[in-house]
Order: sequence, then structure tokens, then C-alpha cells
Amino acid sequence: MSTAGRIERPLRARRIGLFGGSFDPVHAGHLHAARAALRAHGLDRVVFVPAAEPPHKLGTRLADGRHRLAMLELATAGEPAFEASSLELDRGGRSYTIDTVRALPAAIGEPEDCEIYLILGTDNLAGLATWRDAAALIDRVQPVVIHREDESCGSQGEESALASMAQHLGPERADKVRRGRVVLPPVRVSATRLRGELARGASFGGELDPAVQQYIERHGLYRADA
Repeated sequence: MSTAGRIERPLRARRIGLFGGSFDPVHAGHLHAARAALRAHGLDRVVFVPAAEPPHKLGTRLADGRHRLAMLELATAGEPAFEASSLELDRGGRSYTIDTVRALPAAIGEPEDCEIYLILGTDNLAGLATWRDAAALIDRVQPVVIHREDESCGSQGEESALASMAQHLGPERADKVRRGRVVLPPVRVSATRLRGELARGASFGGELDPAVQQYIERHGLYRADA
């Protein structure tokens, strides 16, 4: 069939979710947030990137990066749109998000102009304006701020953080962050609590992927005597 006269519509740029963090260990709350971002913004892929040295957690002892990456690979194995990347671990040193954003498309085989949706928790919001090259970061990505309905800070805390961001980075960037907000039902799980309970030999129902818990037990991670 002839294509003469047909109007070619450009394909939209692929939408890539970037979910960084220590993932120490990855748990159901992380996966719940990633699924919500995927649905809300029509993402094509979500890439989980464990940090080598999180700048906001300097001095904090983390499980070895190869273990955190392996646990992510196990937790995301049943999710076709999810994957784990060693980008920050391979780079080493302090893991600044702007560096990861700039390197991500080539690292995962996407075009340079792909859309990047940066998945964040509300606990990141207050300090976002102070991140390295924060203005350039927000210009390049669409932040997706995951707000849990049970979080104590509530919308007032978020609006205060956004007002401060508008003052330091401009109202357009604050509005861009606000547009990416995703509200989730409560998920009562935290990595800090899980590590404490794992140190006491606890088992978990829906908070840890069974394969992740087996990996933790097999390698003796988070034990009190480790």
C-alpha cells in the first residue's frame, strides 16, 4: 500500500522511571511506589539504581553494594517493566543524582532525549533544592514525589517545602515538582525497622519478597553478630 500523503506522527519519547536509593534492603514499599509511578505517568520502564555512597547518608554503614543489587534483581524479577542497574555502584564514590540522570540513557540503551521520571519520597522533598545542580536536575527530569496518605508531614509540610523550593529555584520548577505528585494508600514498612528485626531473626509475610529474605538468610546479612 502506498504511503503517499500519509502524515507521519512522531513516536513519543520513551518514559523511564529512575528510582535511586540505598535499598538496604529493598522491600514491598519500594515496589509499591514504583508500581504507582508506573501507572500514574505511563512509564515504559522503571530502573532501580542502588547508591554507592548516598550523600545524605555519609557515614552510614550499608550492606555491600553487590548484595543490595542482587536483592533488587530478585525483587524485580517478576515485574517485566522493572530492572536493576549497577550504574552508581560501577561509578563508585558519592552518588549524585544529576550524574546518574546524565549517564542513564546510554547506560540502559535509550535515546538521549528519553523522558526521565525521578521517583522520590516526600522525605527527599525538603532537601531537593540543595541537591547538586538541583535546577538542572529538575529541568531534565519530571520528579515524581510519592506521598503516603499516612505520612505525618501531610500536605502542609509538602507545600512548605515547595514554597521554599520556589524561592530558591523559581516557581516554575516548584510547580513541575507539584505536578508529579502521586498519592498512595498507607504502606507500613521501613528498611530501618526491617534491619532491626532481621538482626533478631524475624521472618516477614508481605514486607520482603521471599527470594530476598532467603538471600539475606543465606548470606547472613543484617545479623546482630555480623
